[in-house]
Amino acid sequence: MFKGVLFDLDGVIADTSTLHFDAWKKLVNNYFSAKLPDSLEEKTKGVSRGDSLKVILNYLDVSVSDTMFQRLLVEKNQTYLASLENLSIKDRLPGITEFITELKQHEIKLALASASLNGPAILDKLELRDAFEAIADPSKVPYGKPAPDIFIAAAKALELNPRDCVGIEDSSAGITAINHSGAYSVAVGTHPELKAANMLLASTAELNLDTIRQAYPHN
Repeated sequence: MFKGVLFDLDGVIADTSTLHFDAWKKLVNNYFSAKLPDSLEEKTKGVSRGDSLKVILNYLDVSVSDTMFQRLLVEKNQTYLASLENLSIKDRLPGITEFITELKQHEIKLALASASLNGPAILDKLELRDAFEAIADPSKVPYGKPAPDIFIAAAKALELNPRDCVGIEDSSAGITAINHSGAYSVAVGTHPELKAANMLLASTAELNLDTIRQAYPHN
């Protein structure tokens, strides 16, 4: 059976992914007097802050200086952090508490493999920090998702081969990253681009050990 589970954060453990896009919308409205379509959100999910901004600027067909680029990154993060002030245990997504409890009961190791630099602080607010044996630092890997680096780093932090791990994601970039790392990919969500996952579940409420264990190919 698999020995570790590598979790994405936004949209998997807590519904913070919508807060990211809301922050981008405010930023674009303030600086460019423009609106972002909801359809663009999927392209900004699971990737780094800088890569998200590149997607947005490309959509707007706008170029900015390096100084302005960094300013936009800082301001977006400040807006996002402000939206997290009231985040608490009640913001865990459905089924996550039970799933994590089940994994811990079976001595399966957990690692966070999120592109968010705010991951540790968010886990603290959700009162889940102690459940994770490792948190991969996205600033320490060469390439962000869809490259596999963060999932390889998360598995290594657990002293495991990615092949012995399950990765859980809600973004197409994240699923690509898991697949390329060698881990078994589980997607939660209904977006068509998630079909590249080894297992597709409609929501986090469907996450449970038996379902994944039965499908896991290396039993």
